[in-house]
Amino acid sequence: MTNASAPEGQSSTTVVHLVRHGEVHNPDGVLYGRRPGYHLSELGRQMADRVAEHLADRDIRYVVSSPLERAQETATPVAKAHALDLATDERLIEAGNVFEGKTFGVGDGALKRPANWRHLTNPFRPSWGEPYIDQVVRMMSALGAARDAARGHEAVAVSHQLPIWIVRSFAERRRLWHDPRRRQCTLASVTSFSFQGDRLVSVGYSEPARDLVPPHLLAGAQKRFGRGAVKGSKGFGA
Repeated sequence: MTNASAPEGQSSTTVVHLVRHGEVHNPDGVLYGRRPGYHLSELGRQMADRVAEHLADRDIRYVVSSPLERAQETATPVAKAHALDLATDERLIEAGNVFEGKTFGVGDGALKRPANWRHLTNPFRPSWGEPYIDQVVRMMSALGAARDAARGHEAVAVSHQLPIWIVRSFAERRRLWHDPRRRQCTLASVTSFSFQGDRLVSVGYSEPARDLVPPHLLAGAQKRFGRGAVKGSKGFGA
């Protein structure tokens, strides 16, 4: 990328805060993926308010969200706090997953079902959903659009755990395939991408709602799936 020169009096630094949505009401513990109709729980709404408080004093000029309800509901308090309209960007959507609408994980017998085997052959691509490299391409494009919309200031973009972790891994030059339990992308977390002109220069991470997140859902915690799954937990995204 080439560096764009900032107009006189405008900072050449732009920050895009990539926010993961808050907790979702999901009593059946399904992999909801891109399915519509999954909204924030009451706790998730508290998390969204906490993110808005955390960013209240920032120089936010643009707020954009994935089209899914849980992301829109997380972004809304931020947009209201800065008197901004909420934009929508399809590129921020959750990763595609063939197991959407199902429970899938340790203890539910999914690995014993022959119909699932063909989707589990390649964890490096991955074979069960949207390729990691495709997520990188769309998320980097969405980040670039948010950066351009807030040039010299700051933007907020609300997305989902897997796409956020994948684009961060790419930016920090880590391999894209990984153990889902080790993603540092807790509910309502903020991953901040700082640009000088068009050049990405640093990535930061914070958890403004950490005290509201159930311990088993914190970054690096062991998740439970399938029957009896906790609200909002899954191994392929969120």
